[in-house]
Amino acid sequence: MSFSGSYRSEDVRFLLTPLQAREFTSVVEKERLIQSGQRHYSQMLSPESAPSTRYMAVFDEACRANNARMAADCLQLAALIAARRSGAITLVSLARAGTPVGVVVARLLRERFGREAVHYSVSIVRDRGIDRAALRHILAQGHAAESIVFVDGWTGKGAIARELALSVSAFNATEGCAIDNGLHVLSDLAGAAACAASGEDYLIPSSILNATVSGLVSRTVLDERIGPDDFHGCVYYAELAPHDQSQRFADALVELAIRAAPAFAAPLDAKGAAQRSRAYLAGAMARYGVADVNLIKPGIGEATRVLLRRVPRLLVLRQPGAPDVAHLEVLAEEKQVPVEIDPDLPYHAVSLIRSASDG
Repeated sequence: MSFSGSYRSEDVRFLLTPLQAREFTSVVEKERLIQSGQRHYSQMLSPESAPSTRYMAVFDEACRANNARMAADCLQLAALIAARRSGAITLVSLARAGTPVGVVVARLLRERFGREAVHYSVSIVRDRGIDRAALRHILAQGHAAESIVFVDGWTGKGAIARELALSVSAFNATEGCAIDNGLHVLSDLAGAAACAASGEDYLIPSSILNATVSGLVSRTVLDERIGPDDFHGCVYYAELAPHDQSQRFADALVELAIRAAPAFAAPLDAKGAAQRSRAYLAGAMARYGVADVNLIKPGIGEATRVLLRRVPRLLVLRQPGAPDVAHLEVLAEEKQVPVEIDPDLPYHAVSLIRSASDG
């Protein structure tokens, strides 16, 4: 089964299994279960609620400040994809941070570059891999393996880019096909993407919200309800429809991008970004006494996810009061998360997750 969430049907097909929302796991309990190894993060969902009025005001300001930049990067990414691929293009975004990007880039490929492009959004789970049933479905629809392009919003440490490369390579080996396992993103902080519009840490407005900017779809689920031939699961938050920004946000970006002139930036220094990422992570683990690198989340997008979905220990900012971190400061205040200022931070923001052993 596929569906479009709160998007128009021509904008995306989610290859996900809608599940009934059963008992949600509190953020604190989820963190304990993940870190103790009793449950994988993909087996649990925490409840999502409508953003506060104050937080939505920050989102609106982020859109005013950065929608033009995100639109330009979507246009840049579409141009790069169009130049690299001949024939029809099958965009496969990684739900759900990649979904808004996929919606916009697919429309730009069609409307700006005159290319045939369809867009699916599928699940990938760290340590579990890409949704193989979804990939088989895409191929069964007649889409050529060489037409598939994987899209996401950004890289933080590069874990998902590496997961994608490994799991798609394994899929190719067992299915006898040759899908490109590279990841295409707006911002590649880790130097791990195959193609990126930017290497800078900036506020991508869609990173501020959860379901209400991603088609009202939850983070993906891979639990005992999902069989080997089923798409990974999700919950559709129909109750959040009055607060939904998904289609409006995507339409605004497309309108901005259509009017913009494509500007091909200089090649990104992926090697330098990867070295910077490794150096920072090693230093941060020593500085903050962190034994598990998964507890460190660099970059605005990843830092935001921690404050929205995990149990934060600390928010580190390079420059307090900067427009790109205003939403993080609001979240830190609302959730009483300590904030540290580090002018030498190589990113605008980093969040540390609280270790379950800290109580």
